[in-house]
Amino acid sequence: MSAPPRAVELSTRQRRLLEQIHKRQTAPVRLVRRVGILLALADDPCLQSVAQRLGLTRVSIRLWRDRWLDGAEQVRAAEADRADDQRLLELIELALDDAPRSGKPATFAPEQIVQIVAVACEPPEKSGRPISHWTSAELADEVKKRQIVKDVSPRSVGRFLNRGRPSAAQEPLLAQRQPA
Repeated sequence: MSAPPRAVELSTRQRRLLEQIHKRQTAPVRLVRRVGILLALADDPCLQSVAQRLGLTRVSIRLWRDRWLDGAEQVRAAEADRADDQRLLELIELALDDAPRSGKPATFAPEQIVQIVAVACEPPEKSGRPISHWTSAELADEVKKRQIVKDVSPRSVGRFLNRGRPSAAQEPLLAQRQPA
């Protein structure tokens, strides 16, 4: 015989705050989904029935139930200490936030990328380059020369420049001057 499921027990105040998040127009979809899981589990602890009702997997339901149960003690303690609603909302959102992801940290700071783009906006002649337009290789060489970065490949420079480029507009963005 298996153990009974771990129940999600919500205080009246916690439920009210969760429902407030669930109805918030500006809340991220992932947060609303996770709050919906908790509210459903508070009414019905069966993972399978909640998963079917919400169109999710039992694994997802279990993950967010367990994540909530791990962080709920902090929420309960803050509630017992008479924390204001804003603090409780922060703790609730923290408990339902994505876990840190593994991986290599970013190689370039946002400030460095902005400086690289700024150099790309300057005419190459200003840097003493005998070219009319920047190439990725020339730009990479120039930002290393200026010590904005220690090392950068032309390909990385090209990615920085392409990342923020908007797609071409279907219609002209500026009004056409009408002949007089």
